[in-house]
Amino acid sequence: MHSKIQFNFLQFIFLFTLLLSVAPIRAANEILIPAPPRLAASSYFLQDFNSGRVLAERDADKVLPPASLTKIMTAYIAFRELKNNRLSLDEMVTVSENAWRTPGSKMFIEVNKQVSVEDLLKGIIIQSGNDASVAIAEHIAGDERTFAEMMNQQAQRLGMSSTHYMNATGLPVPNEHYTTARDLAILTRAVISEFPDYYHWDAEKEFTFNNITQKNRNILLWRDESVDGVKTGHTKEAGYCLVASAKRQDMRLISVVLGTNSKSARANESQTLLNYGFRFFETHKLYDANTALTTARVWKGAQEHVNLGLAEDLYVTISRRHYKEMQASTSVDVRILAPIKQGDQLGTVNVTLRDKIVSSKPLISLESIEKGSFFQRAYDSALMLLK
Repeated sequence: MHSKIQFNFLQFIFLFTLLLSVAPIRAANEILIPAPPRLAASSYFLQDFNSGRVLAERDADKVLPPASLTKIMTAYIAFRELKNNRLSLDEMVTVSENAWRTPGSKMFIEVNKQVSVEDLLKGIIIQSGNDASVAIAEHIAGDERTFAEMMNQQAQRLGMSSTHYMNATGLPVPNEHYTTARDLAILTRAVISEFPDYYHWDAEKEFTFNNITQKNRNILLWRDESVDGVKTGHTKEAGYCLVASAKRQDMRLISVVLGTNSKSARANESQTLLNYGFRFFETHKLYDANTALTTARVWKGAQEHVNLGLAEDLYVTISRRHYKEMQASTSVDVRILAPIKQGDQLGTVNVTLRDKIVSSKPLISLESIEKGSFFQRAYDSALMLLK
């Protein structure tokens, strides 16, 4: 009896020692990243611009008043009008009394005077002019209410599911004018990717109009040379807010910080968030869009093989110093039958890091292939039976 108890005790010691020896191996195989900083803000969100990977967030879907961050969408609407040739930068806008009387931050346009679209946009982006925002809204849509409908349509198209606009300025409308940190990041990615020719205005530190020079309220433009946008906001209801973007080498991050208690706090918290992202992560472009990554056998088609690739450039964001450990593989559908349309998904590209998938994208046909002749279809049918 005594020897049996001793034997079980020895077994326990052996197993316990074995577990201790295995635990460090498992820990060494894990990639450790410090937890994101906790900011003194109502909501925040940090995302890589190219890969879309979210690096930090807290209450990112909390509905909050956006204040002048609204003007990111106001400018986005104007940029779309410019792109579609329904507006031009040198087009002159007559300032209405309604625009002139709009309260809050001003560009100091004058009633019944004409101002160019380009100057109004700079007044919106750099000076955060409410008067300029109303003037451009009325010029594009006839009145601000109709313009707000356009803003909501674009928000829906972009997937900003928790956003609703009532005006072009961000002046408070309780329970009716709101957005989230996540939605603001979606909008900012759209502005930067779709309109690089206009986005550079976000980095301008000051603008002079009507002999009045006003500085950009985004003080990170002076503190951090990698920061090149985007927009500040403040009302009593919203607190002090900032959407920022910075590019260091080939990596661009977007940060959204909402509801801080001061101008310095919104800048400091945004800087903290950006520094965290750049310090612990890196982004790499692995493959170009519309470039053949592999080929696949096509059955019963006018040709036997189809080129497969990606619809968009493939970027991945990973923890720093682990790039060489990444592996990419393609998985192609077993039997691909013609006809095939360009863009059809026929497989998957998976990127893994230490056996964990960090990105998975559809592998698409880069060309269209019609059905083959009767003879080709019959021949392939016979081959498929044999296989």
